Amino acid sequence: MTQVKSLEELKRLKEAALEKRKAKVTTGQAHIVVGMGTCGIAAGARETMKAILDFIEEEKLSDVIVTQTGCIGLCEWEPIVEVTSGGSPKVIYGKVSAEKARQIMKEHVIAGMAVSEFVIPA
Repeated sequence: MTQVKSLEELKRLKEAALEKRKAKVTTGQAHIVVGMGTCGIAAGARETMKAILDFIEEEKLSDVIVTQTGCIGLCEWEPIVEVTSGGSPKVIYGKVSAEKARQIMKEHVIAGMAVSEFVIPA
């Protein structure tokens, strides 16, 4: 990391960081989290993640952030996918195969309608 040598440079870096942060919290953007703990991977989470990433590439979606996390604690529901879209509450899907992942991407991420049959009951 380079040294900041002036107040102007620090202000410029701050503005750039704020712009990046603002881009990540813009409404209408989707954030997808795939559970990739050992139980999730054993249940097929890698294929689920690949299907999501392939869908994003095929549809040329630029406003979707995909991340992975470790164990979510609901091993019987793996692979688990969490979707947060716009200002809507987070929806947690369970037993998400590659085929179900594509359906979630079409119906929830693009069309804005949660796929209720895949949602983990509260």
